[in-house]
Amino acid sequence: MTDDPAKPAPRAMPSRRDPQGNAGAGKGGKQGWADGLRKLYDGVVSEPLPDSFEDLLKRLDKEGND
Repeated sequence: MTDDPAKPAPRAMPSRRDPQGNAGAGKGGKQGWADGLRKLYDGVVSEPLPDSFEDLLKRLDKEGND
């Protein structure tokens, strides 16, 4: 293979792993991904809003009503 600057280098394909880090790409692996993403999303949604962000929202609401 020659080094041609016009051609990008080939990228390695990432290995398929479920959220627990187990290799696999079967139907069970896809279900594992969906479950992992659902748990991640649910965890983020259930986190409390930081005080600084809540203060910012209150200021924006106040400015919008003036």
